[in-house]
Amino acid sequence: MQPLSSTAGAPVLHLLCGKIGAGKSTLSRQLAAQPRSVLISEDTWLATLYPGEIHSIADYQRRAATLRGLLADHVRALLQAGLSVVLDVPFNTPATRAWGRAVFESAAVAHQLHFLDVADATCKARLRARNARGEHPFQASDEAFELITRHFVAPTAEEGFVVIHHMQEE
Repeated sequence: MQPLSSTAGAPVLHLLCGKIGAGKSTLSRQLAAQPRSVLISEDTWLATLYPGEIHSIADYQRRAATLRGLLADHVRALLQAGLSVVLDVPFNTPATRAWGRAVFESAAVAHQLHFLDVADATCKARLRARNARGEHPFQASDEAFELITRHFVAPTAEEGFVVIHHMQEE
């Protein structure tokens, strides 16, 4: 599905929601290929800032919270400068989505929450292939997928986001 535009040329904050291996980074790159768009990848930043320091969900949560605190003002400034921002960050819980909401509301710009609705089996297969290629800064086993997926909460209408639903294509 093609992303929607709120106003032609107006900046948009793109948020991504989906399990590991759902295709968030791939979609992020596609969205960021649009004119006047910037991609910010949480995985890239975390791997660069904290090499070899993320070994557990708790490590990830601590480091990601620090990074989000740092990025909020930067993302807001990019949006207010007229650039669209694609945050390749897993907006997989109401708490992370609330953080994204605070950013786009404080910048007074439109948003799109891209929900990648992909079956677990497909995500695991993609994850295994990604691990085998060795091109991603973090690798995760099937067991890690299950552990991390326990924290996943799909977006609800009550949250009030503009959701672009990307269904798994068979």
